[in-house]
Parts: sequence; structure tokens; C-alpha cells
Amino acid sequence: MTTPSFDLGPDHLDLRAWVHDFAADVVRPAASEWDEKEEFPWPVLEEAAAIGLYSLDFFATQSFDETGLGIPVTMEELFWGDAGIGLAIVGTALAAAGVSSHGTPEQVGEWVPQMFGSPGDLKLGAFCSSEPDAGSDVGAMRTRATYDEATDEWVLNGTKTWATNGGIADIHVVTAVVDPDLRTRGQASFVVPPGTRGLSQGQKFHKHGIRASHTAEVVLDQCRVPGSCLLGGKEKLDARLARAREGARAGAGSNASMATFERTRPAVGAQAIGIARAAYEVALDYAKTREQFGKAIIENQAIAFALADMKVSIDASRLLVWRAAWMASQGKTFDSAEGSMSKLFAGETAVKVTTQAMQILGGNGFTREYPVERMSRDAKIYTIFEGTSEIQRLVIARAISGAPIR
Repeated sequence: MTTPSFDLGPDHLDLRAWVHDFAADVVRPAASEWDEKEEFPWPVLEEAAAIGLYSLDFFATQSFDETGLGIPVTMEELFWGDAGIGLAIVGTALAAAGVSSHGTPEQVGEWVPQMFGSPGDLKLGAFCSSEPDAGSDVGAMRTRATYDEATDEWVLNGTKTWATNGGIADIHVVTAVVDPDLRTRGQASFVVPPGTRGLSQGQKFHKHGIRASHTAEVVLDQCRVPGSCLLGGKEKLDARLARAREGARAGAGSNASMATFERTRPAVGAQAIGIARAAYEVALDYAKTREQFGKAIIENQAIAFALADMKVSIDASRLLVWRAAWMASQGKTFDSAEGSMSKLFAGETAVKVTTQAMQILGGNGFTREYPVERMSRDAKIYTIFEGTSEIQRLVIARAISGAPIR
């Protein structure tokens, strides 16, 4: 077991410098263009693939980092560059994580490499879980998966929404209901291979922020996938459903997915920290050079105190994220929902810091001539996706009280 440390070692320092240089030299110069276009930034992804940043090897190496800090360090620096392009680069990793978490070794080996491709032949993955009527309430999911024993195929029907890379991905990972009576415990995940008939892109969303990241509906209409595309396999699914039915009769009802969410939320928190830090740095530099009434505005206590509070919140967020990431890497139990704590605090911090940065810049902060306007738009999603701030508070409250708070 590794010992947690606030000092990054040489490997992490090199990683941080490498990603930071890419974010500064490639991502930031392209950020405004792709935000305005609201299109997927394929040329930037090609550059990320060329240096090995967008690759299966990179994400696998960082995921197995025994300190847990490789992913948070990467996320913070990349999203310091730009959140929309950052999500375009890391969006596939969520689908890869879905296969890695639930699939057999054979399924991981077959499907995950196909989500990344290689320089000059890029591929994408999409994780499809949310639905028009099932966001925070995952028990309301309506997408159904029915097994056709005669052909050994699963037939998927339903509509997914808010899917990053949805419809343009090569590999879609879809969560569907196989036993409606069991609600969340009656769900399973499936790989939908490239070119599968019955899968199509629905509405593409035009968003307030993170515009360079492609977000769309995914429609599944009599979409047939081989039995081998059920992640984990049918034997494992049947055994799990049998246990769930027995538990339902006995009155048990825990949601096994909670532990997985707790372990992935620190990475999302690290993204929010990157946005907040970027906005803070712009505001700090501006306050040092902008003069009013014959002096730099940072000499005004109101401005100086605001910047001090911004810095405190950013550093506190980072410590919460690093703690949760380290706990996940060590397989520790999140008794107080530490993963949700990190995502909640970091997401709220990103909104507050970017808003304050706009305030410090005054009218300039409200224009697209300065990046804090875009950063503020990008930050808001971190109180909404991957579990709203209200859901994070619910998870934390249940963890610390043991009560079925609703």
C-alpha cells in the first residue's frame, strides 16, 4: 500500500509538464475556434494521438497508477487548456472504463482498442446511460434489452440522451434494463459494435458550454447485437439477477454501482479544478496590470480578498480530489462518500471561481475577447453532469447518516 503524499514524484511532475505543454501550445490556441464552431475538434485529437496522449496505452497506464494521481493530474492540466476540447479527448475513456469495469478479459481485449484506433485512423467510444426521463433517477430507465435465444442475440430498444460522442462513436456502450421488476439491479451493459443496424444519432445538443465536445441522443430501434456483446457474459448476468431477486424477497436493496461512481468522480472533480485554476490565473494577472484610480486593482482589498478566496477553494478542491483518487487506487471503502465530496466541492468551486473572475475583469470579462467568459460557461456543467450537486449531497448525507434520505 502506498502512503499518500502532497508532493508529486518525478514521474508525476514530468507527466504534469508534458500535458501542460500540450494544453498551452495546442489546446488553448484552438479553444475559441472550436467553441464558436460547436464541432468536434478532430485536428486537435489527431495531435493528441500523435504524441500518445489520446491512446489506450496512456489511459491504461494512468489508470493503474498505484498512487491514483495520474488521472487527476492529467485532467487538471488538460482542462486548464480548455474544457470542451478536453472532453473531446477524454470522452472515450468513460466508455473504455465501462467495458473494463464490467467486461470479461476477452471483451476488454477485443473492444477497448477499437475505441481509440491509432494516429491517422482515430476511433471514438461513447457511454450511453442517461435517458430523457432517467437522469439522476437511474431506476426510471426505459431502454430494454431482450434476449433472443434462437439467434443468441440481444435486441435493444430505447433512446439515450446526453451521450458524449453519441452517434459519431465507433463503439457504443449502452446500459439497458433486462428485468424491469428489479429496477437498478435489473440493468446490464452492452457493447454495440461499429455499423450495427438500428443505432442512429438523434438530436445533437447545442450547449451553453463545452461546445467542442459532441453531445447527442442515441436511438436504438430493434438494434441486434451478438450475445457475446453482453458485458460480463450471460452466465454471470443470470447469477446476478438470481441474487437480486432473492435479495428483493428478503427486503435488501443496495445499489452496487455506487462504489464505481465514487471511484470515477474524482477525475471529474479534477476537470473542474483545471477550469477554476485557469480562470483564477487570468483574473490574477489582470488584477496586477489593470489600473483604476492610479493603482493596480489588486491593491484594492475587495479584489485581493476575492482572489485569496478563489485560491483557497481551488487548493481545497485539489486536496479532496487527490484524497479520493488515492483511496480508489488503494481499494479503500468510501465510508463518507469521499468521491462525491470531491466532485461536489470542485464543481461548485469551478462555478464560483469563474463567476468571480468575470467580476474582477468587469465588462471585459463579459466579452469573448477574454477566455473567462468561455470558462464560466464551461464550468456550469460540473454542477449538473456526472451527478448533480443535489445528488452528490444526497449521497453524502446517506453515507454519513445511514438513513434512507430522499
